[in-house]
Amino acid sequence: MTLIESLAQWCANPPPFTLRARELAIDAIIDTLGCMVAGRSDFSTQAVQQAWPQIPRSQALDALFNATAAHAIDFDDNFAPGMSHASAVLVPALLAVAQNSDGASLIHAYLIGLQAQAYIGEAIGYQHYTAGWHGTSTVGCIGSAAGVAALLGQDAAGIARTLSIAVSLASGVKGQFGTPLKPFHAGMAARNAVEAATLAQTGMQGRLDILECAQGFAELYAGLLSQPSLPGAEQHVIEQIGVMPKKYPCCGSTHRILDAIADIQQQQTLKIDDIESVHCQVGIANWRNLTYHQPQDEMQARFSMQYCVAMMLRNGTLSVQDFTAASVKQQADVQLLAMITLAPWTAEQEAEDRNLPHILTLRFRNGQEIVHARLRARGALDEPFSTDDRQAKFLDCCAALPQAELLYQRLKELAQQADLTFIRQLMF
Repeated sequence: MTLIESLAQWCANPPPFTLRARELAIDAIIDTLGCMVAGRSDFSTQAVQQAWPQIPRSQALDALFNATAAHAIDFDDNFAPGMSHASAVLVPALLAVAQNSDGASLIHAYLIGLQAQAYIGEAIGYQHYTAGWHGTSTVGCIGSAAGVAALLGQDAAGIARTLSIAVSLASGVKGQFGTPLKPFHAGMAARNAVEAATLAQTGMQGRLDILECAQGFAELYAGLLSQPSLPGAEQHVIEQIGVMPKKYPCCGSTHRILDAIADIQQQQTLKIDDIESVHCQVGIANWRNLTYHQPQDEMQARFSMQYCVAMMLRNGTLSVQDFTAASVKQQADVQLLAMITLAPWTAEQEAEDRNLPHILTLRFRNGQEIVHARLRARGALDEPFSTDDRQAKFLDCCAALPQAELLYQRLKELAQQADLTFIRQLMF
């Protein structure tokens, strides 16, 4: 049995999902909807809308616009097994075809699509991401297509066709990080997921061994092929590993260092004028993501460790308002950013241990030095956001919406919602 066939059979007949898994899925869906609202006015989202102004829109265009918005300000969740911003692709793709669905069906399809992203990511391996492929628009496209196919009621054979088609649509390179095209990668992946499932319904098919065959996905996309397991009665990936919501509206590669600063700030007052230098040690893939030492605009600033660290030290936190064109122009002090350095672990070190921490070293003008390491950023299952954290983020993202708090409460009861049309006001 091929990898696609194994995954498709599981997606068509998954085991019952636990209450805990469904609750975590609701949290992820709500977080994504908030990010979608916050990203609606971003240049990337507006540019996509101007390029495809058709009214009425197709389901594929709905997915394109809303996934671009969800990823536009880089505030959406991270998903390690898929090497992806899993929910930014999956949730808009599902909503695009969910007109006649209820909340429970949406949650069910989300959990199928997320597990599919984990399966594809684990089958291909982290080398795919390190080589420069943007997992959000490759793994995210293929895994989300499985969720869409399941929501459309496709059987195992239909889901397998969908997955094969999605492999041919998977694309997106990390060299575009720091440009307005990166959010489009999420939109493209969501659109492609919808189109793969739609095309599969006609009977269109490709090779079912396209992940592992010669000239297939693993070979061409720098994959290190393996045979992942799929959960039975044991926990879903959202319970085992989880999706990680973001505390800061910038590249997740900065977050462990930013949380290290926050940890120190809880113990003592940090004054930026007292600091002589800052050094950040991160993983190789993270280092390669953060290429803008002196950012020129808000997109580059989201991928600048120097800018993010400087704002965190100067202001004590980071907000959406720190990533506007005007803020970056005003706050990107050349001398301040120059005192913040960034280096990766070596390939040999990462080969010995895939779970290396990110290390922050603060050196003060009085000779004091503080070194603090973090294995994970806040938001992981072992250090989750509180209920207040989640609600505050949603309300911040949706500040321009009337009755945002009532919307949040209704979304928390998503499993009981028979009609999803109220979500349209959150969509682009």
